[in-house]
Amino acid sequence: MICNMETGVCGPAGDDTISMEFIDLSAPKKTIDLYYVTDPICSHCWALEPVLRKFVHQYGHYFNMHTLMGGLLEKWGDGPVDPANGISGPSDVAGHWREVGEHSRMPIDGTVWYDNPISSSFIPSRVYKVIQQNHPELANVFLRRAREELFAFNKNIAQDDVLIKIVNQVGLNGEEIIKQSKLPEADTKLHEDFQLVRQLGVRGFPTIVIMNEEQKGVRIVGAKSVEDYANSLQQLLPNETIKPKQLSGLAQLLQQEKLLFSREIEEFYSINKSEFDAFVEKQLPQDSYTVNSLLGETYIRAK
Repeated sequence: MICNMETGVCGPAGDDTISMEFIDLSAPKKTIDLYYVTDPICSHCWALEPVLRKFVHQYGHYFNMHTLMGGLLEKWGDGPVDPANGISGPSDVAGHWREVGEHSRMPIDGTVWYDNPISSSFIPSRVYKVIQQNHPELANVFLRRAREELFAFNKNIAQDDVLIKIVNQVGLNGEEIIKQSKLPEADTKLHEDFQLVRQLGVRGFPTIVIMNEEQKGVRIVGAKSVEDYANSLQQLLPNETIKPKQLSGLAQLLQQEKLLFSREIEEFYSINKSEFDAFVEKQLPQDSYTVNSLLGETYIRAK
């Protein structure tokens, strides 16, 4: 006898029904670790976001991802902070950031460095570590929101009031999280990241290190393409042909991300800039989003 789940009718099972079968519901074991070394105020990391999102979305089922804080700016001192890019003080950063924004089409205002310069990237990094330890599923959500506020909307993410607002927006208690980020434990966790970053041989951001079970792997420095990261992953899985997952629809992606720039949607769905407007109109209900512009780039925000 069997009860049909669709009809709700119970009766004879029939001769062709298999009464016993063997199934395997275990997920395939992830044997690869991916370390993403970054910093909340790293402009090239902001530029990488469209590519990294697509790569993780398509190939994340093959690896365990670990986001590490790299410690870009502890404080401003008397000497140069980044001689290679000619950065000795806050005002030197703005021009460099604008160049990165114009080249990547991920908008960067940068005038925060003139009006209200960031004192240290360690401050938002400690907040990240507190969230990562207690609410790991929200850590990268916080990092994304912090970068939006800093790069696009010119907010100083080293200030308590700005950080509290961002943490509240991701659904946590901002005041409590910021308070915890000032305790010694948060600094210890941050320096544990720094130690691992040194062990991985990382000297700049963004850097992605992909390693297998034998602790052998590849180190990819700077922003690359989805194909570059996928090829590196394939090298570490020589006994199988990696296959990308199907992309989610724009409605689902926007609901997850809340805000997306044109460049991000173009990269994710492999469309041209000229196709953006028609693609969005076709994919989304008209009353589900707003369209805005920033520094010559379009972005959409979920209502």
